[in-house]
This record gives sequence, structure tokens and C-alpha cells, in this order.
Amino acid sequence: MKPTNLIILVLFYSRHGATRQLAELIAQGVESVPGCDARLRTVPAVSTVTEAMAPEVPPDGAPYVELEDLQDCAGLALGSPTRFGNMAAAMKYFWDGTASDWLAGSLSGKPACVFTSTGSLHGGQESTLLSMMIPLFHHGMLVMGLPYTHPELMTTSTGGSPYGATHWSGIAGDKALSDDEKRLAIALGRRLAENAAKLAGA
Repeated sequence: MKPTNLIILVLFYSRHGATRQLAELIAQGVESVPGCDARLRTVPAVSTVTEAMAPEVPPDGAPYVELEDLQDCAGLALGSPTRFGNMAAAMKYFWDGTASDWLAGSLSGKPACVFTSTGSLHGGQESTLLSMMIPLFHHGMLVMGLPYTHPELMTTSTGGSPYGATHWSGIAGDKALSDDEKRLAIALGRRLAENAAKLAGA
């Protein structure tokens, strides 16, 4: 019987596609590690109209995350675009609803990492990454970043941070991911999966 691969949850919110591209690169890095599979999931947008209901299945892209995805995963990569130096409201809203998993310790001891994209180069990339780490610490996760053994951290003129993978998308969202950003995102996914495998004894 074939052994079951470890599931690494890549959970993101993306409005214009930049954060989704980072998520897909991180998933590529995850799946470069034998025995690990990436599971891409997103969250619905938050509406200012309280009666508005999101469809149960998004029209395209990754399915919406469910709490079972947190319970099933061996590791988590969490991504959001920057909103005034913080994670987007849609992602914060999701984490506000995870008290049952917090009480149960569903994520405790599992490795995690974070990633983001911003319209301006100094628009709060690192503060957004730090804001996403906070609920992960409360859930008991083992949060990791990117070490400076990755030379791209010293050479990048776009995104990239020791706190996690980032992308500078430009104010119009028209900047393609740079080679440094791509390599760092893939490396982050690979590092997350390698540590998940070690912790699982795989």
C-alpha cells in the first residue's frame, strides 16, 4: 500500500493575482520535496453588505478553505496582500473563526511560513508578514522564515525578506515576479515541506 503523502496547506487571499502567483510558486517548492503534496486554498472576500453571501465554490482558482484543512495539514504557508501594513480583512476574518482549532491544538507543533505582495516597494511588506505570524504563534505553530544562505536576500531589488516571501507588484499591479522573488518563494515552500517531513519523521 502506497504511504500517504504529507499535506502542506498553502492558504492565501488574492484580489488581483499577485499573491496567488506567490502561492503557486510556494506550492511548487513544497512538491519538490518527496512525500509532500501542496493543497491550495483561499478565503472568500469580506462584504460591507451584511446580507451578502459568497458562493460555496469560488468561480475559479483554489477552493475555499475549511477548518478540516487545518486539521489535515502537516504544515501551513499563509499569504495575503498588504492592507495598510496588515493582512487583508478577509484573511483576518477567517482566523477570527478558528477558536475551536485553537482550543483543540489542531495546529500546535506544526511548521508555518508567511508571504505577501504589495503595491509599493516600502508599503508594509514586513509588517504584514509579522501580522500574519501573530495568530500562528497563538495556535502554537513553529514559524519559520528564509535564512541568508539564500543569496537572493542580499541581491534582490524587488521583494524578498528573511521573514517570508514577498512580491512588489507595483501600484497598478502590473509588475511581473522577478527571478529573485520566484526563487525565494520556491525556496520557502521547499523549506517548509522539508521541516514538516522531519517533524513527521518521514
